[in-house]
Amino acid sequence: MDVTGKTALVTGAGTGIGQGVAIELARRGAKVAVHYNSSREGAENTRRQIEALGGEAHIVQGNIANQEEVQRFVSETADALGGLDILVNNAALQLNLSLLQHDETSFDKIMHTNLKGYWLCMQAALPHLKKRSAGRVINISSVHAKRPTDFDPVYSMSKGGIRMLTREAAIELGQHGITVNAIEPGAVDVGKQQVRPELPPAGGEPMERSDFRMHFPLGRAGKPQDVGHLVCFIASDASAFLSGAAIRLDGASMLL
Repeated sequence: MDVTGKTALVTGAGTGIGQGVAIELARRGAKVAVHYNSSREGAENTRRQIEALGGEAHIVQGNIANQEEVQRFVSETADALGGLDILVNNAALQLNLSLLQHDETSFDKIMHTNLKGYWLCMQAALPHLKKRSAGRVINISSVHAKRPTDFDPVYSMSKGGIRMLTREAAIELGQHGITVNAIEPGAVDVGKQQVRPELPPAGGEPMERSDFRMHFPLGRAGKPQDVGHLVCFIASDASAFLSGAAIRLDGASMLL
């Protein structure tokens, strides 16, 4: 999973999954552009962690739903890092509104960020990726691209759209040697809610089947670095024949 010498842009890398992905790419040798829209403090935190590893990071800012801003920060990335090998579309919005609570404004906000934003970033990155021998586009989606939710149907719709965008782009961009894949994480602990990290040790107090393992067969929720590890594999030369795939990364929780 070595990505030494490669350059990567990770959108929404100031917090959560994006931060974990950016750090793992840097840990494995990539130069990383840390994108943010409003969390400058988070982006600086990500950069500090990357530099502490001895890596190279460059911060870029912009609204991924705005074409002009996307074109600008993608160009800034290529200029600062000497080109672009890897685009990780991660920045997303989840409002947790029910079907009838959503209105046109909230619907458009999610779709413009989660789906249109991915498409705009891919379009802007394409001229740079075509210059590389093995460009990579990795779209962070969700298990809810496969399974409905009971908390935000519009969010699920956007994630389903990302799955089809990934497939269509894989067909079209293959002629340029660019692979396009999606990762569909389940629940990931990004520090915003209380998630028990591990099951009790062997011999400890037994748990009810209906408790934690009913939702997490491996005994924990996902971590940002779990997504980062898979991103690094897809970004590496080892995945040269993997394209158009949507890889579920949920510790088997969707099977329950």
